[in-house]
Order: sequence, then C-alpha cells, then structure tokens
Amino acid sequence: MIDHNASDSAPTPASSAGDLLGFDPHDDGFLRDPYSTYGKLPRPCYRTRGGLLVATSHELCSAILRDPRFGHGPTPAGGPDEPVRSFLMMDPPDHTRMRGLVSRAFTPGMVRRLRPRIEAITADLIAALPDEADLVRDFAYPLPVMVISEMLGVPPEDHERFRGWSQTLARSLDPIVSDELAERTQRDRREFHDYFQGLIALRRARPADDLLSALVQVSELTERELLATCVLLLVAGHETTVNLIANGVLNLVRHGVLREAAERPREVVEEVLRYDPPVQLTARTALADAELDGVMVPAGTMTMALVGAANRDPAVFPDPDRFDVGRAPGRHLAFGLGIHFCLGAPLARLEGEVALAALAGTAPDLELADPDPPYRENLVLRGLARLPVRLNR
Repeated sequence: MIDHNASDSAPTPASSAGDLLGFDPHDDGFLRDPYSTYGKLPRPCYRTRGGLLVATSHELCSAILRDPRFGHGPTPAGGPDEPVRSFLMMDPPDHTRMRGLVSRAFTPGMVRRLRPRIEAITADLIAALPDEADLVRDFAYPLPVMVISEMLGVPPEDHERFRGWSQTLARSLDPIVSDELAERTQRDRREFHDYFQGLIALRRARPADDLLSALVQVSELTERELLATCVLLLVAGHETTVNLIANGVLNLVRHGVLREAAERPREVVEEVLRYDPPVQLTARTALADAELDGVMVPAGTMTMALVGAANRDPAVFPDPDRFDVGRAPGRHLAFGLGIHFCLGAPLARLEGEVALAALAGTAPDLELADPDPPYRENLVLRGLARLPVRLNR
C-alpha cells in the first residue's frame, strides 16, 4: 500500500500523547482493541488540548482527504544532507509530477500481470511452513517484500536487510515518538539511502527489466527525489500489506470464517480492510480557512483523519463492530481518498486476496497457537508482532 501518512522528515519528539490525540494510545488494551476507544470519541470530530482537530466520522474524514484545502504545506528546501520528502508528503504541483512518474507501474493492468508470480511465491511460502509457524515472520512479511523487491530489482539476498530499517521507519510515522527512536530513524534512513545509492549506480551502469532501472532513466527526478521514492516504494509497498495479511488471518480464524477466504477472497479482503485497517490514521494541515460539515477549520490547523474510527461509523456501516465477510464491499477509507488515494491499492488487494485464499485452501483448519498474539507498538500502522499458529494440514 502506498500514499498514506508516511513522513520523510524527523518525527516529533515525545510529549503527552493524551494531550495531542485526545486519547491514550498506551492505555492497557488499546493495542489489542483500539476500536473500543474510538467508539467513545465524539463524532464528527473533536479538538484536543494539543491543538489537533481529530475527525472521527466517515463524512468528515472523507471531506478532509478529498478537499484540496488540506495538504502537507510547502516542501522545505533542506540542506544537501537532509532527507527529501517523498511525493506522498507533497502537495500539487510537486505531488502531481512525482506521482505521475511512478503510477504507471501500479495500474490495474500492470498489477494483474503480476498475479502468476504472486501465486507462485505464495505457494512456495506455504509449502515451506512448518505445522507450527509464526505467520508474520514466515508468510505475511516475506510475501510482499519479495514482490516489491522483485519489482524494484532488489537482489533476493538483500531482502532481510530491510526488515529492521523498514520497521524503524514505520514506527517513526507515529505522531509521538521517543528521542531514541528519532535518532534511530535518522540513522536507519541514512543506511537505507546509502544502500539505494549503490543500487542506483549499478542500474545506471547496467539497466535491467525492473522499476528502478526505469526510474533512473527519468530525467525529471533529482537524485534525492529518486532516493526518497525508492525508500517509499519499498517500505510502503510491504509494511501495510504485512499487516493486511496478518490482521486478516487473525480475524478470520477468531470469527471461524477462514474457509470463506478461499470462496470469496475479494469480499474477505474488503471487510478486513474496513474492520481492522493496517493504516489507522492520516494527517493533513489546513492550507486555507475551511468549513467542513459545519466545523470551522482555520488555516494552519493540524487535522487527523482517524480512519480506524471512520471505518466503524454506524451512519455508513450497519452493525459496524461485527466482522461480516458477507458485507457488501463499499466505502471504507483504508486506502484514503482524493489525490493521495493509495497508489498501491490494486497490488495490496491482489496480494491479500491471493495470500488469504491460498492459506485457507491449504490449511482450512488452521488454529491460533496464541489466542491473544502481541501487536507492535505502532499507532499509525496497526499490525501484529507475531502470529503463532498451528496449520493442522
């Protein structure tokens, strides 16, 4: 998945999460079930003591994500050693230019042509699973990493190097982080950039049939923009899909409907995206004074579209806290809306459908070895740290 609230600037040092957000993401049980907290929040929005406007209704979140008066603000010039923003943190015209250069690799037609390879990778990973496995480590993580790495032209022997870097950058997306994480983010980003600088130089000298070789031929991209795009594509191209697959398995097994994934994978994936979305929130800044649904938003106001709450809005989704794979696929906001709608949505959907259908078809009696598996301590990207299972094949 691509085009959510990933930042290429340093994260904000830690302060009071409760003051900033209006709820405590470190509260006991929040990681396991944030939706109980969301259900108690005011709709359509509220203002926090930290000055943030938090949209909780589907209507207001949709309006913020679509409205051109909400964006990311001017791109800072930065020094030669400062990281450049990726295009998803840009506003038009820079966003339009850079997104257009990459979007051709993620059209539905291009993605459909990847299906045989995704199915082959999935089958190999499932065949290699022991009866007792950690589905995050052994399946949900390697599948999207292998797919996006092959698209970019990253050698297989380097796939494991990205795990630590990607997890750090994913954790740094949260609005409140520790000083230690901020420092680690800067270090890991530099290492990520150093790696891609070497690979870019190699592709300039010896082009191959991959996305990176195509990108290095684009004269409109500066070297720093190219680096930012590579990191974005690799991190966003797998981190959220790992969560989609793992969250999907957990909810399907918990509700006793894993077999449904083999029968109607599209409907299953759409309900997983609505019910337990990998991306919980995305931020914008009001670029001009705006009024949305009767809410006055002065220019400069930081806003947060709480996607996890919007996807449980009873005004749009009947009985929203029920996991229902028979629900008509519709208006969830897991991929966002507007100009920042997830560029990788077709790829994420395909990987989720193939992965869940194949697992359900091969191991329909799969059981959770841990009924309460641990989550990573992330707020923006919601995903499991581990998912121990027994396949019972």
